Amino acid sequence: MSLQYQTDQDPPEEPQAEYITVRPPVPIYTILMVGLTAVVFAVQLAAGFEVSTAAVSFDKLMFTAQHEYWRILTGATVHGGLLHVAMNGYAFYMFGKITETISNRAHLAIVFLLAAVGGGVLSLIFLPEGSSVGASGGILGIVGYLTVYAFRRRQFISKEFRKSLLINIGFILIFGLFLFDRIDNYAHIGGLLAGALYGLVQIPSNEYTDPREAGKFTEIAGIASLGIYLAAGVFAILLMLRVV
Repeated sequence: MSLQYQTDQDPPEEPQAEYITVRPPVPIYTILMVGLTAVVFAVQLAAGFEVSTAAVSFDKLMFTAQHEYWRILTGATVHGGLLHVAMNGYAFYMFGKITETISNRAHLAIVFLLAAVGGGVLSLIFLPEGSSVGASGGILGIVGYLTVYAFRRRQFISKEFRKSLLINIGFILIFGLFLFDRIDNYAHIGGLLAGALYGLVQIPSNEYTDPREAGKFTEIAGIASLGIYLAAGVFAILLMLRVV
């Protein structure tokens, strides 16, 4: 994927145009976060899948009764199977890469963390028993953020892309309704809302304001959010290996 910007020249005889190819930035945050997901899943398999997953999943009863509050984050680093992690990893990479291209990478980490926690909280309210695993809530937060971005900056975003985002949201929510006994739809909805709300606050409506720019505070918050998610993954690994 590349972006082309045209600049006018004034040659002696006839107008010409020079095209400068601008490549998207390397999606560093996306690669780190997806990479962590892959490493954690490998440890799940190596340590014994069911036992290791139960040790760090977002178990609601353990969260409330045993005050294991870290589970709301470690649960977002583990997955329920190969298909689950493959689908989430692919979606995470694709939507994360887009976010780092059209916005600032700090917002990617912030949105994901807020959405993972927001999805967990909504799930805890409506499904206070049982356990949840997966980065889906955080990923849906990124989708919600991109949807607000696509409509708020519609002069720069194609109609097809906006339509694609809405189709993705509809498919995920409907799919969750049919498999309500296996999929935590409340985590999806909570994550989606958290990402959309952050987008409404953060994405400038002024078309002359570059949404890729970020202040020092936002950059620090992005680094902190990335660090928290990576730390949650490392902590999950240590728990699954029974180091802590």
